[in-house]
Amino acid sequence: MAKAKKQKEPEPIEKYLWKAANKLKKNIDAAEYKHVVLGLIFLKYISDAFEELYQKLDAGEDEYDGADPEDRDEYKAENVFFVPEIARWTYLQNKAKEPTIGKTVDDAMDAIEKENPSLRNVLPKVFARGNLDPTNLGGLIDLISTIALGSTKARSADLLGHVFEYFLGEFALDEGKKGGQFYTPRSVVELLVRMLEPYKGRVFDPCCGSGGMFVQSEKFVEKHQGMINDISIYGQESNQTTWRLAKMNLAIRGIDSSQVRWNNEGSFLNDAHKDLKADYVIANPPFNDKDWSGDLLRKDGRWKYGTPPSGNANYAWIQHFLYHLNPKGNAGFVLAKGALTSKTSGEGDIRKELVEARLVDCIVNLPAKLFLNTQIPASLWFLNRGKANGGDHYRRDEILFIDARDLGHLINRRTKEFAEEDIAKIADTYHAWKTPDSDYEDIKGFCNSAPFERVKELDYVLTPGRYVGLAEEEDDFDFNERYTQLKGEFEEQLKEEERLNKLILENLEKVKLV
Repeated sequence: MAKAKKQKEPEPIEKYLWKAANKLKKNIDAAEYKHVVLGLIFLKYISDAFEELYQKLDAGEDEYDGADPEDRDEYKAENVFFVPEIARWTYLQNKAKEPTIGKTVDDAMDAIEKENPSLRNVLPKVFARGNLDPTNLGGLIDLISTIALGSTKARSADLLGHVFEYFLGEFALDEGKKGGQFYTPRSVVELLVRMLEPYKGRVFDPCCGSGGMFVQSEKFVEKHQGMINDISIYGQESNQTTWRLAKMNLAIRGIDSSQVRWNNEGSFLNDAHKDLKADYVIANPPFNDKDWSGDLLRKDGRWKYGTPPSGNANYAWIQHFLYHLNPKGNAGFVLAKGALTSKTSGEGDIRKELVEARLVDCIVNLPAKLFLNTQIPASLWFLNRGKANGGDHYRRDEILFIDARDLGHLINRRTKEFAEEDIAKIADTYHAWKTPDSDYEDIKGFCNSAPFERVKELDYVLTPGRYVGLAEEEDDFDFNERYTQLKGEFEEQLKEEERLNKLILENLEKVKLV
């Protein structure tokens, strides 16, 4: 008897949509195209939510008896954006084949902003530009129309939110270095959130990018059956374009973003939340930022543990985070690995003060290639003010060091990500370490609970490799297999270099012809 053919699993909708949207991209730069696609997904989301409530109001049953579906206050009461008729998705879909569809969408965005003050100056108006072909724009509208058709608002929001988040990541990969400025890789954010466990309280990110830290915090609470309204978010972003992405990303998830602020001066010069004392800080600040206006802030009150050098913002960010934590607050953030050892311009002295104050809880060494915008090695820091303030902490005089450089897997030649089991391994180790009578134990090459005196002996250097040592060699190590693997990786790098050189030469030739 012939074997039945194994049915091929359908492609996830977000991947199908991404491929289809890319076909319509033509010659538009990824940095510009993301605003077109994400803007339309956002428009679809708010229209879906509006239409569902509209139908209930129009039917007038139960609590909606006598309600007017065109009354703006009805939508405000249900935390739903009011969508004027010219911005409703069905209206746009009917106009999708017209040559003026670009202007129609721009007018829709304007109309929504006028009706909803929280979205003012947030939505993109880029659809009537000459480089966006009306036929392709109409094709995109038809494509996005297939998302979540006929579903409830909750399911629609979840699916559209998932697609929005996936597209953010794909656009970041497309843009490479520039993409990393608005997007922290999902697996890194998930790890930070899993380790901090922000169940309840105020969550702050003073360099919030496109809002990924907040989205993952809300997901964490939902996953653990917590009350989503038990956490409130506060953020700041200096890049207005990125801030707009954050506002849309949060709105599509139904997350209140009223305390996510923009100003072009940034968190150091113009702190938008001066009086905030948060329960959690989660952040991925710019690595080794030289242009942070340090010379103007030499006597700032935030520098409790030492004045940071004007040529590098790493230790300014650490102290900014601490300044905004309440007496029992916790912080988890990404930092360039050099900050673990640097002694430049007093950084070593600040690090010593942080360790002696018992603020440092855990350091995680990260693998290379996790971040899109830099090849600089990175680490995660976890600070605990409750530990420093004499709170009930089982490990007050110890620091946990985790070396995760061997974890993660390549998703393309240049980028790695953590798998779910990697995230679980790191986070579970941290939580076991903090719990009395747990089964935590040091693992050579991976984790070590170092007493304060040991850190002092090593001159307050916080590189996990110094503490965890080398992993035990496995008996079945195959030299030939390892050699072949390294040789293959080297050859791939040579091919990539050759391709880039060829591209440079081709562009030079084009310049000469011009």
